[in-house]
Amino acid sequence: MTDVLGYRAVFGVLVPSTNTVVEPDFYRMAVPGVTAHTSRIHIRDQNIGSDTNFENLLVQVRQEIEAAVTRVLTCEPDFLVMGMSAETFWGGVEGNKRFTEHIERFSGKKIATGADACHRALQVFGAKRISVITPYQKVGDENVERFFTELGYSVKTVKGLRCPTAVSIARVDEDTLRKAIDEVNDTDVDAIVQVGTNLSMVGLADKAEQELGKPVIAINAATWWHALRTNNITDQITGAGSLLREH
Repeated sequence: MTDVLGYRAVFGVLVPSTNTVVEPDFYRMAVPGVTAHTSRIHIRDQNIGSDTNFENLLVQVRQEIEAAVTRVLTCEPDFLVMGMSAETFWGGVEGNKRFTEHIERFSGKKIATGADACHRALQVFGAKRISVITPYQKVGDENVERFFTELGYSVKTVKGLRCPTAVSIARVDEDTLRKAIDEVNDTDVDAIVQVGTNLSMVGLADKAEQELGKPVIAINAATWWHALRTNNITDQITGAGSLLREH
């Protein structure tokens, strides 16, 4: 329910306990009357240095997410936002659907996921041919590619940065990300999508769009935009990409 500060909407945000980027990203994109309140999904083993370890992280998320939802529901939010992207891409389109339906059934609240946000953003831009940047291992990249391919997108390149731990994702610097953008960009790519919510790319994506003349979609910007627009909040925000500035 709305309150004196969140008089337009109160969002409950679910993030892994290892994530240090979602909260400051959402703060930088704040609009008057909308507040975001984080509940952390307990991650005990943050090693993601192999496919097996990466999948173990998701096992932990599935074991802990209902507890995180239960905690954030005590502040009586109007809407939920999933501040982790890998789980929303896992299993392709049906996997995202199952995840969304499970959380909405358990919580009684609607939820915005990163996978849905990216799809909706690509529709806005009319993009069909894409490249993707991730912090993931190969198995994560495969699930991301599967999701977009099942929706009919042509995925030219998926660049996985192979981060060794969940926390280390937040330590990937701008130079590394710029090189990744250059690597996946091509004249026949309509848009570049960055996934992995602990990868800090909102500001860089905004600059890259202006340099490349094409959409560069940072998942935290897309997810925040999706949450706002789903709740009929149409404020335009600068410095976070054309999606929030123009759509």
